[in-house]
Parts: sequence; C-alpha cells; structure tokens
Amino acid sequence: MSHALVLENLVKRFPGPRRGTSVHAVNDVSLSIDLGETVALVGESGSGKSTLGRVALRLDHASEGRIYVEGKDITDLPAGALRRMRPRMQMVFQDPWATLNPRMAIERIIEEPLALHTDLSPAQRRDKVREMAMRVRLDESLLVRFPAQLSGGQLQRVALARALITGPRLVVLDEPTSSLDLSVRAEILDLLHELRRQTGAAFLFITHDLGTVRLIADRIVVLYLGSVVESGPAAQIFASPEHP
Repeated sequence: MSHALVLENLVKRFPGPRRGTSVHAVNDVSLSIDLGETVALVGESGSGKSTLGRVALRLDHASEGRIYVEGKDITDLPAGALRRMRPRMQMVFQDPWATLNPRMAIERIIEEPLALHTDLSPAQRRDKVREMAMRVRLDESLLVRFPAQLSGGQLQRVALARALITGPRLVVLDEPTSSLDLSVRAEILDLLHELRRQTGAAFLFITHDLGTVRLIADRIVVLYLGSVVESGPAAQIFASPEHP
C-alpha cells in the first residue's frame, strides 16, 4: 500500500518569550499514513497536534525535516508548484464558522475549489457540487443558504464537502467533531467512515477525544510536548497504553 503522507524528523520552532530563544512546538516527529487509512493524532491541548497538521500540509513551514505527499517532497516546494498540489491534500478545521466565508452561499463555498483548481465548466461544477452535497448528506435545499442559516453539524458537512470535492488523497481533520453534540458527532463519524471507503483517501484525525478515536482510528500516534511518545494499532494502544 502506498503512503499518502510521510513525515521525517519534522521540527517546528516558534520564537520564544525572550530574544534569541525558541519553543519547539513539534520536535523530531516521524510518521506515515497509507491511502485508505485513518491515523489519529492524540494528545493534550498544547501538545503540538494542530501545528503538526498545518505543517504537514505546508500551511506553515517546517523548521527542519522532510514532508512527502504521495511520494513527492513538498518541504521546500515553491508556491506555484504547491498550489498545484492543493487539490490532492486538504484540511478540515475545528471551527467551520471561522473558515467558511459568511458572504458566500453554500453552493459557492463548496464550488470554489473546483473553480480554482479545475477547468470544469460552470454547469459541470454545479453538478459536482450537488453530487458532493448528496454524498455528505446535505440537503440540496440548503445550497442557496448562507453559513449563518445552518446548524453546526450542517456547516461541518459543508466543510467536508468543500475539502473532498477535488478528490484529495490526504485529508487532515483538526478536531472536526469537538464542537458538535453527541448525536451529530456520531453522524459525522459515520459519514467519515463512509467517505473513506468510497474515496480511498488517507485521514489524519487530530483530537484529544479518546472516545472518538476508538470509533474511527486504525492507528494512533500519541503526541506529548511536541514529541511522539507512543504509536501503534488502535486496539493495541487501548489495550495496553504506555503513556498516561
């Protein structure tokens, strides 16, 4: 099975509180994710999970180490070449309210990646938007509405549809269910299972909710103070955890 993502000795430093100092948000992390696999990245708040996810997709620059997406080294890829890679690697953020344009109708929000990254005609893009809305169980009548008119669960479906519409092979999901109530959370997790089965994409699922991890992950990587302290198959980690 081919790797969707490989991180080699990844380091991310931020300027420290005093001049000339730095803080290691991510410290020498190596991991890989295969196509069709869900890897959960877990740890306490402040352990570096979200930073690692952003660096893995080159939304932030790595301080050291290498990043490979589908075998291609993207660590120092120029902006133009990186832009051409964007349809293959997408991110779903924790708060859809903060990441979806409130002035755009839902249909336009989902369609925008197609307009940016494909040569499809407007009619073809509209057809794909409706197909994707159906796949994420978003009622077609909602496509003419605006973000403020939708519930949190509906907005997270919009965020998923937008991320998946270009057919990415790697999707990073940063706490995508943490703001949802339990019933909606279960629906979104069920949807993610279904979408992974349909698309064969790799998911890096960032969370601190071990109940969610138990339901969705094939493998678990435990991050503590920016470093990997434990990793392995989900069943093994739950049966015999080595880190508190």
